[in-house]
This record gives sequence, structure tokens and C-alpha cells, in this order.
Amino acid sequence: MAQQLIVGLIVAAAAFYAVWRWMPAGWRRSAAQKVAAGTHRAGLVDQQRAEQLAASLAKTSGCGSCDSCGSCGPKATDKKHAEEAGRDPLSTHSR
Repeated sequence: MAQQLIVGLIVAAAAFYAVWRWMPAGWRRSAAQKVAAGTHRAGLVDQQRAEQLAASLAKTSGCGSCDSCGSCGPKATDKKHAEEAGRDPLSTHSR
């Protein structure tokens, strides 16, 4: 019986993580604010720690946000400068 309870808790935690990870960013930020406010209201953390918790929960992880890493391709200004220099803006090889 105890093993089934432990496995159930692990599965529930994994499901919660998956839902949180793939949740749209707007929903995640809103839910993070609500969770942080709830922990502050319950007296578990002070206001400063609640703000840190909300910021931490609202962050995207790893490759979840393509616009943050800059590896998806050249920016428009980089492309313009490359074209002015007479080279292919998508080429990563230097001449």
C-alpha cells in the first residue's frame, strides 16, 4: 500500500511538472504570481521571498523560449550589416 502511494505521488508530481513546463508563458506567469501570493498569505514566506518565488516560477526553462538564446538565426541588424559587407548573412563561415 505504501509503495502505491509513493508511486502515485511521483506520477502526480511528474504530471504537474509537465503541465507547468508546457503551459503558455502568460498562464505560467499568472499562476506563479498566485502561488507566491498564496504562500505569503499563508505565512510561509515574507514578501521579498514571495517575489523571488514568483520570478523563479515564471521563468522558462532551457529551450522553451526561442527568442531568449539568440541561436535561432541572425537578427535583422546583423543581417543588414552582413549584406552590406557582401557576405551571406546565414553563413557561419568566415572568408
